[in-house]
Amino acid sequence: MAQFFEIHPENPQTRLLKQAVALLTRGAIVAVPTDSSYALVCHLDDKAAADNLRRIRGVDDKHHLTLLCRDLSELSNYARVDNKQFRLIKAATPGPYTFILEASKEVPRRLSHPSRKTIGLRVPAHKTLQSLLELHGAPLLATTLIPPGELEAIHDAHDIRDRYEHELAAVIDAGACPDEPTTVIDLTPMGDGGEPVVVRQGRGGLERLGL
Repeated sequence: MAQFFEIHPENPQTRLLKQAVALLTRGAIVAVPTDSSYALVCHLDDKAAADNLRRIRGVDDKHHLTLLCRDLSELSNYARVDNKQFRLIKAATPGPYTFILEASKEVPRRLSHPSRKTIGLRVPAHKTLQSLLELHGAPLLATTLIPPGELEAIHDAHDIRDRYEHELAAVIDAGACPDEPTTVIDLTPMGDGGEPVVVRQGRGGLERLGL
């Protein structure tokens, strides 16, 4: 049965988040709040955990998974970013934006898109999630918590526990998440002199990106 961590939204309890980090380190799947909707996360370098993440979410290896990063200092380790791309990302982070970029060699091939060799990267503006990432000390692999066969994400931690109590190791409750997904921007065309492509308009405003 999934553990349920009730976290104060303004003063996250380090003791409880450390327990969640310990579960992630052992290969667990955890539901976490973000600044857009709840997400399922796991340890980046654990193949079995990544496979389990996709199974629970009901997606195959062609579905873009996202790396949740603490800040932009981690960006260059996992993606190839030129100065123009970096300036655009910097203008919108932290925030509810997911950027699709060319994956670096540090990203295991099994985690990037199989045909495009791209990865989604995001720096969330959510205090509890930022604290979890800091304690974990590395990015987390993530996907929006949308049940298989459905179109909308689940935004309430109690609903998540009721539906996934036997599949998740833990649910982190820091209050309901906004009922809106991230804005997804594909920056890979910029590498060939093209313009960013808006894949999905979500919570993040395009004016912040100058688009």
